[in-house]
Amino acid sequence: MTRSQRQRILALTPRERLKSRWTALGIDRPHRRVRGPETGMAMVRGRMGATGNAFNLGEMTMTRASVTLEDGPLGHGWVRGRDFHHAELIALIDACAQQDDLRERIDAELIAPLADELATRNAEASRTAAATRVDFFTMVRGE
Repeated sequence: MTRSQRQRILALTPRERLKSRWTALGIDRPHRRVRGPETGMAMVRGRMGATGNAFNLGEMTMTRASVTLEDGPLGHGWVRGRDFHHAELIALIDACAQQDDLRERIDAELIAPLADELATRNAEASRTAAATRVDFFTMVRGE
């Protein structure tokens, strides 16, 4: 799993769910804050019809944090909204996942189950949206 895939899953997982799964792993590495957590704005871009030219849709609030482990790796975390604890927890997991002895365990025991939960939530949201789908068609008059 790539670092960006891991970051995406961590950012989309609710903080309480992420915290409980991380605590269950029992990984406790001493760390210190390097930056933040701090809140700012990020530009959100969109596309017409998902394939057209990109345009600036608007701004959203984001929180970022950076931590370093005592033995070196630097981790970063970003999350939408103002959840300082979520951003810092993501940064800690990111730093730990950069260590060879922890990466496989984090990916197998933390990230993979969270990815499955995310896929299940997305599939259910798609089914709910599909239930409200309306197909429009044009009737041609036979004149």
